[in-house]
Amino acid sequence: MTANRGIQPAAVKPGRPRTGWQYFLRKKNLYIMLIPCVLYFLVFNYLPMGGVIIAFKNFSFKKGIWGSDWIGLDNFRYMFGLKDFYKVIRNSLILSALRIFLTFPVPVILALLLNEINSAWYQRTLQTIIYLPHFISWVVVGSILTNFLSPSDGVVNAIRELMGMKKIFFMADKGWFRPLVILTSIWKEAGWGTIIYLAAITGVPSEIYEAGRIDGASHLQILWYITLPCIKSTIVVMLVLTLGRITSNGFEQIFIMQNNMNLEVSEVFETYTYRVGLTSGRYSFATAVGLFTSVINVIFLLISNRIANALGEEGIW
Repeated sequence: MTANRGIQPAAVKPGRPRTGWQYFLRKKNLYIMLIPCVLYFLVFNYLPMGGVIIAFKNFSFKKGIWGSDWIGLDNFRYMFGLKDFYKVIRNSLILSALRIFLTFPVPVILALLLNEINSAWYQRTLQTIIYLPHFISWVVVGSILTNFLSPSDGVVNAIRELMGMKKIFFMADKGWFRPLVILTSIWKEAGWGTIIYLAAITGVPSEIYEAGRIDGASHLQILWYITLPCIKSTIVVMLVLTLGRITSNGFEQIFIMQNNMNLEVSEVFETYTYRVGLTSGRYSFATAVGLFTSVINVIFLLISNRIANALGEEGIW
């Protein structure tokens, strides 16, 4: 009779780490390089989370965070009792929706167009040109915008005057605030946003394009039936992350373009927190507003990610 030897364990491939510690030792140089990044997020993102407790206290510098009186949800009750707060919610959501529908698709379109350029030198030059506005601060952009749109000596109003049209005080007209925010956002950040999508496009196997050309597909058909489906997962992930910042419109851009004339449509969570909370020394109220916006962002992030998973996409997890 043949002896029953049982099931033999699978052989471990030589050189492959069998434990987490062995893997760490093999990749230790990479983990050492990761330390500054981890420390940055610990110090500037995670440790400050302890300050959220201020939202539930009547914070006083004299008493400190832990010594300040506990007031529970009073700051939130006061916040929801303000009429201006609902105007801030409306302004923030409208501006965020405009950014999603008008600003989000632009980097995708630019990346697709750049990918169609055959000349490598021309493509790199054009990429550099559209990337440059990202490195210009919003303070400089605001100054340029103010000079161009000035009702007295601005270029735009000078052209309108030559054409027999009336001058417009763009920066003080609340009807022009949102279009200006969207246009400047596209001009400044669209080129920078193409980096991710161009990287995704370069990951598409060239064999798929060759097969499409052999089958007689046109450039438009290759774009629609090959390139877009191959980068769809990247687009979905970026859209989910964008929806996770639904109440965040950026402080610098809004604050620079904001004035008393357009305050009715320009007051968003960031500027409201600064104006009502920080400048008035009401730090507990400012923290409550910030905590509320963070909760809304997390809810939108979870919902959008769940929808992405339901549609068969990976999402962010």
